[in-house]
Formats: sequence, structure tokens, C-alpha cells
Amino acid sequence: MEKNYLEINRNSWNAKVEPHLKSDFYFVDEFLNGRSSLNSIELDLLGNIEGKKILHLQCHFGQDSISLSRLGAVVTGIDLSDKAIATARDLTKKCGTDTEFICSDVYDLPNVLDEKFDIVFTSYGTIGWLPDLDQWAQVIAHFLKPDGKFIMAEFHPVVWMFDDDFNRVAYNYFNEKPIIETYNGTYADPSADITQEYVMWNHSLTEVIQNLIKNNMTINDFQEFDWSPYPCFKHIVESEKGKWRIPQFGNHIPLVFALEAQKKSS
Repeated sequence: MEKNYLEINRNSWNAKVEPHLKSDFYFVDEFLNGRSSLNSIELDLLGNIEGKKILHLQCHFGQDSISLSRLGAVVTGIDLSDKAIATARDLTKKCGTDTEFICSDVYDLPNVLDEKFDIVFTSYGTIGWLPDLDQWAQVIAHFLKPDGKFIMAEFHPVVWMFDDDFNRVAYNYFNEKPIIETYNGTYADPSADITQEYVMWNHSLTEVIQNLIKNNMTINDFQEFDWSPYPCFKHIVESEKGKWRIPQFGNHIPLVFALEAQKKSS
């Protein structure tokens, strides 16, 4: 299954593009009129990015990439989905930014792109689509300039232990094996008329952090949050403006983590 996970997941993400474009979740009309898609969690870690070269991994159809461009960065976004990248190129034209978009699997990117970056960025629902975080961290280190920074915001691995209704522990916290399932609808529109198979992996915090350290990076900042900036889980409620929590858990479990790692200069 791991051999064809790329094809399965590409098909899945291609199918999501149209319903996502129409969904309130992605507020495309407001975005075209200037609304940013970035959240305080990642913005606080990014800081002033004016003039910085940023590589955005797994960018979907490019809203965060374009939002980074609007803040003055020189941005390259990459994604596995050819339909998402085609949409991203259309959006950047409509928004008047010069964001570059490349269709590529993360692992294959060193064969496609020959540049170095001040910042590599990834956020929310990305690493679960990748089987090997050592290879992922190698790619990040490959594209960073010496002293360059990797900025990451991601859903906390504790969240992925539970079933969709958050009633029981259904999955291993650790990367035990591929999770192969079929899903109706999509997180952005549960009523969307699509049914897609997907292949995912759970990754513990140890797996994330140790692979970055192993690949010549220092962890400068690590944070956990008891809220999500997105209403992308079943039964989730907005407990404060812009902060979504799962009612039965309240603020008792982390929903998101974020980190900054820096590539060593030698």
C-alpha cells in the first residue's frame, strides 16, 4: 500500500479542491478581497518576513502561501495535488501576488527545485500524509540556508488517537502502521458528495522533534495549544472567538502544537 499511497492521496486531494473552493471554511471570496488565511500561532513564530525567501510545503491551493506573499515574502508553495496547484496559480493571479507554485511530492522536491530558503514553513494537517519523518526532515534541512528556520504549526498527535466522535481511543499514538480508510465528505464540507480512500500515518511528538534534531536542526521554540484555529473536527465548538475546542475535553488536551527549528550553520 505504501507504494501507491501517493496516487491514492493525490486522487483524494484532487477530489477535495472543488468542494473546498465553495466552502465557508476557505472563505475564498473574502480571501480574494484581502483577508489573510494565517493564524496568530504561526504568525507569532514567523515574525517579520518581509524580503524573506519561504518554501511552503504541502500548501493545498495556496492561500497561506499567498498570505505570506502579501506580508512581503518571496514564496514558493508545493503540493502533491495537480488540481490544487492549478487552482493556486489561478488564485495568485487574481490576488496580484507573484507566488510561485510547484506540483511535487515532498520527498521528490530536491529533484525538482534547486534553491535555498530563509524559512521552510508547513501547517495544519500535513505530516500525517507522509510515512517517513526522517526523510521529511532531510528535505527541510536540504532547502534551508545555514541558520535558516523551519516553522511548523500542526494538529497535536493526541487528537489523532481518538475516533471521529471523540468517544474512545481508536488509534495508536505512535507510528505503528499506515491507516487506510475511506471517508465521505471532507473536513471543510462534511456534506460534500465525495467518497475517497486515503492513507495516513500517526506521528508522535518524539518522531517530529528527534528527526529534526537528527538532521542538523536545533529546536528554538516549542508550544502546545488547548484550542484549534479551525472547526475541522466533529462536534467542535467555538469557546472563544477564533478558538475551537472539543466540548467533552474542554481545555484538558492539546489540539495544536507549533515549533521553530533552526538549521545549524556548520
